[in-house]
Amino acid sequence: ERLLAESGGGSVQSGGSLRLSCVASGFRFSDSDVTWARQAPGKGEERVSKIFSDGNVVYASAVKDRFSISRDNSKNTVYLEMNSLKPEDTANYFCEIDSIRGQGTQVTVSS
Repeated sequence: ERLLAESGGGSVQSGGSLRLSCVASGFRFSDSDVTWARQAPGKGEERVSKIFSDGNVVYASAVKDRFSISRDNSKNTVYLEMNSLKPEDTANYFCEIDSIRGQGTQVTVSS
């Protein structure tokens, strides 16, 4: 069974930092492209960042220069380092591989 498990969310003040983790099981992880996305209450999903199997990365304009995505294939894990957090970053963050998603981890940023 292919599963994704996110962790690392929490409540921080504006300007704070968090590091999210996404642990994958059942995938050929090193061959997988991994996306971090988020959904805030009452809003649509937003793709935040993606790391490809070759290590290339892309970011949404809203998070570029503040967020950093990385992967550790030895641990089947992708990380999302989030700095200079803003209240508008408040959302449930989840990772996705091949249309399979985890439950997500909640990030709340207070002003």
